[in-house]
Amino acid sequence: MKKVKHNLIFKTVLAAIFSCLLFSCAVAQESPTALKDLDYYFALARKYKNQNNTKPALEAIQKATEYAEKNEDEKGQIDCFHQYAFLYLKLNNVPRSKFYWERTKVLLKGITYPYGSSESKYLEAIYLYLDKNNFQAEEKLVEAKQLSNDRNLLNRIVLTQANINFQKTNFLKASRFYNALVVNSDIYEKDYFTTQGYLGLANINSLDNPEDCIKFCLEGLPIAKANGFVNELLEFNTLIAKAYEDIEDYNSSLLFNKNLIHIKDSIYSITNAKAKERTANDIHIEGLEEDVKTLLEKNIEQEASINRSESTNIVAFAILAIISLLAISLYRNNQIKTNKILHQTNKELEIAKDDAVKAMEAKTNFLSTVSHELRTPLYAVTGLTNLLLEENPTESQKDHLKSLKFSGDYLLNFINDILQVNKIDAQKLETLQIEFSLRKTIKDVIDSLQQSAKSNNTKLSLNIDKKISRAHLGDPIKISQILINLIGNAIKFTKNGEVFVTINEIKKVEDLCTISFEVKDTGIGISNELQENIFDSFEQGSIQINREYGGTGLGLTIVKNLLKLFGSTIHLESTKGVGSIFSFDIDLICKDKNTENPEEEYIPQEFIFEGLKLLIVEDNKINQVITKKMLSKKGMVSDIANNGTEAIELAQNNTYDAILMDIHMPGISGVEATIEIRKFDSEIPIIALTAISLDDSVENFYAAGCDDIVTKPFKPDYFYQKIGENIFNKKIT
Repeated sequence: MKKVKHNLIFKTVLAAIFSCLLFSCAVAQESPTALKDLDYYFALARKYKNQNNTKPALEAIQKATEYAEKNEDEKGQIDCFHQYAFLYLKLNNVPRSKFYWERTKVLLKGITYPYGSSESKYLEAIYLYLDKNNFQAEEKLVEAKQLSNDRNLLNRIVLTQANINFQKTNFLKASRFYNALVVNSDIYEKDYFTTQGYLGLANINSLDNPEDCIKFCLEGLPIAKANGFVNELLEFNTLIAKAYEDIEDYNSSLLFNKNLIHIKDSIYSITNAKAKERTANDIHIEGLEEDVKTLLEKNIEQEASINRSESTNIVAFAILAIISLLAISLYRNNQIKTNKILHQTNKELEIAKDDAVKAMEAKTNFLSTVSHELRTPLYAVTGLTNLLLEENPTESQKDHLKSLKFSGDYLLNFINDILQVNKIDAQKLETLQIEFSLRKTIKDVIDSLQQSAKSNNTKLSLNIDKKISRAHLGDPIKISQILINLIGNAIKFTKNGEVFVTINEIKKVEDLCTISFEVKDTGIGISNELQENIFDSFEQGSIQINREYGGTGLGLTIVKNLLKLFGSTIHLESTKGVGSIFSFDIDLICKDKNTENPEEEYIPQEFIFEGLKLLIVEDNKINQVITKKMLSKKGMVSDIANNGTEAIELAQNNTYDAILMDIHMPGISGVEATIEIRKFDSEIPIIALTAISLDDSVENFYAAGCDDIVTKPFKPDYFYQKIGENIFNKKIT
């Protein structure tokens, strides 16, 4: 009987522990309010992980996990498991890392989360790289890049690509990736990636070029020391001591060997490393031990009750045993058939999923290719049209040229809308988190639409709250896209009327601001029955409206889906024949105090371009002529490089005020040419001129060292403004 009682306690404890484990991995719903706190904890975890400070890193991830579970944030839980996986990789505990990675794979099957899927592919690539399966690892990195354009993740992918190529002894390609990390602009781990870039270059040169190895070590050492990157300090000191020994500078070698001994003794001893691993395991099981202790105490209290009802327990256990046997028998009878059905169904679903993914990728690749092929000749059409309009054509010629310009602009807008909807459908869009001026972003949108308003004899007015801060953290590109679509629509459907744009700060809690946007017009309005479908794709209300006003009917669809990325919705109030009001709210992080004189930013900048010398890097002859002539209109002179190799040579042997860099060229691409130029000139403004969609490769362009991006075809005023900002504003700063 004693044995029965002990077995009962043991089984109860095991069942409770198993239930706790299942509960900790339960799937929950996303909570948009958790983002700020999760980002805070993840930032702490990254900081301590990079410093090899394991205990606070684990504690930060634990707090993030508790917060995600409390708010039923399923995506947040996936991100937390990924953080655990990365931390245990840092501790060289691959089995424990894979344990958390497997948990995320299970959760990702139930939801659509491109960033989470991209992180999972990235982790899989690292495991393959550690097993020296370099080809498969590179394939997984390509898949990860296709799923997300997050800048921090892209920089981590670049680091892994560099390490893979180093492992393959492809040192030339590895050097390109390490150089890209040296000039990275990551907002979370900039110093860490820069340190890794210098460390990688030092490792490559340690093989046969000790002088360059020393140079890169001396560049990276102060950054590693300032940030407390212990592992990197050890590696730098080891490499530089060996390099000085190779060139027979034994005094310097001895100095860095002493530094190495000091670091090992005081910061990173073997005992400390083992203690960190024990701490990780202790924290991991601490919660379970507490649960077991509580359950044992409860069972001891219940033992007295069990002693008073032994006979009842025996009967109850007997009944339960019979029921269990019957249940097992039924389960076994149906298990084989059920497994076969499930296996077949899963196989069919996997095939259907793979086919759908391939079809989506094919559609995306097709539209990207078509976009590039259409934008290149469109640049020639719109560029030549603008030049001809400035050369005093006759009135009859002017009418024809204006019609040609309108057709080109219409086709460009149509291509942009189709690509934007395609990316939304493929769920490849995620919001950026970069510092920007909301006032300037809004003013740029208003300025770009003033000409359209004038052509409709419509007054465009802006009223912006004086309380709004000078700088915010968010995604200015997508906010601009939303406003351009809403204000552009208001102008198109309002002739001889007014369009009012109102921006207010309606709430501020600590550094989180809620900004209200409202676009009001006195146009044709929308009837109640048409308002239900007005946000659907290719929907403009009626065929008559489409014929009279034109357009694709995609603008409001894009607005609705972009606002979903911000956790916001669009609101519509409209009366037919009176006008419409579109409004929405967005949460942004305020970066500074309110500006005392907000109107300062609204003064348009005037630039004097006379005497500037620029380098045009372009392989298309027609585009060369157009760009050169546009520059000469403003008194600028220019040289032309037909490819990336010529661009590097000309930039090295001449002095230019700026470089206009085409991205897609035969031979060395614009990205590779920019990386090479940045090695000997880190100051010259480089503006990427690209015929692809702006969001597609923006992170790669900035990571390579580009200062700005202009999408072809572009409006002349916008083109000149970008040149002036990057040349003159950079000189001021």
